[in-house]
Amino acid sequence: MEFFTSYDGVKLAYHVTGDGPPVVCLPGGPAASAYLGDLGGLSANRQLIMLDLRGTGQSATPQDLASCRCDRLVADVEALRAHLGLDRMDLLAHCAGANLAVRYAARHPRRVGRLALVTPSVRAVGVAITGGLRRETALLRRDEPWFPAAFAALEAIVAGEATDDDWQAIAPFSYGRWDEAARAHHAADAGRQVPEVAAAFGAQGAFDPEATRAALARFASPVLLLAGEVDLGAPPPAMAEFAGLFPDAELVVQARAGHFPWLDDADRFVSAVAGFLG
Repeated sequence: MEFFTSYDGVKLAYHVTGDGPPVVCLPGGPAASAYLGDLGGLSANRQLIMLDLRGTGQSATPQDLASCRCDRLVADVEALRAHLGLDRMDLLAHCAGANLAVRYAARHPRRVGRLALVTPSVRAVGVAITGGLRRETALLRRDEPWFPAAFAALEAIVAGEATDDDWQAIAPFSYGRWDEAARAHHAADAGRQVPEVAAAFGAQGAFDPEATRAALARFASPVLLLAGEVDLGAPPPAMAEFAGLFPDAELVVQARAGHFPWLDDADRFVSAVAGFLG
C-alpha cells in the first residue's frame, strides 16, 4: 500500500500489484478497492494501481464530505496520475467507478490512453435501465433453485416497495454462479460502503449527463465495455447503448457472467481485458 496527497491535502491510499505497464483501477461503491482482488489474475499482465477513494479503505475521510461527490473526485484521479508521473494512463473502472472514469475522461481526454469499463454504472451518462429490462435479464436464471425468492424480491424493488430483506435476497443475481465463493465475496462486500460517503458521491450536481455525453462523443481513445450476460445492474442492451456514446468503443458480453465477471470466469475476463489493454 502506498499513499499520496491530493489537491486539498487529503491523504489517499492506493495498492500496487502485478507486473507490466500500469493501469489505474477505480472501484465501484464508492468503496475501498479490496473487493477487486487482482481482477482474476489480470495482475499477471499489467501492474494494477488500485485507488481507495477518499473516505474509504485506507484513504482519509475529508472534513468536507462534499469533496466525495463524483465530479469532485476527478481531481483525485488527476492528482494520482501526476503523483505516478504518467503523461497518459490506462484506466479500468468497475460499476460506480465508471461514473468517475467517464467524468475524468470528459475533463482530461488527453490523459487517457485506453479506457476499460467493467459492468459500469450509467448514472453519469443518463442511459435508462428499465424495470422491464432487469426482469428480462433476471428470467435468464429462472431454472436456478434460488430464483423464486430472488425474483419476488426483484419485483418488490421494481415496484418501489422494497425492504432491506429484498435487497439482500437479490444478491444471487449479481453472480454468474451462486456458489460458496460468490456467497463469501458477497458477505465480505456487504460492509465495504460508507453510507455518508456513498450519499455524497451521488449528491446533487454529481452528474451532468448531457455535457458528459457531448464530451465522450469527442473522446478519441479506444474504449472497452465489458458486460455480464446475466447482470441486472448493467444489462447488455444498456451497455450497447453506452458503447454507442463513444467514437471507438468495443462491447464484449461475457457469457454467464454477472456483475463481477472476473469471479465468474477469470480466464475469459483476463483474456478480454488484457487483449484490449495490450
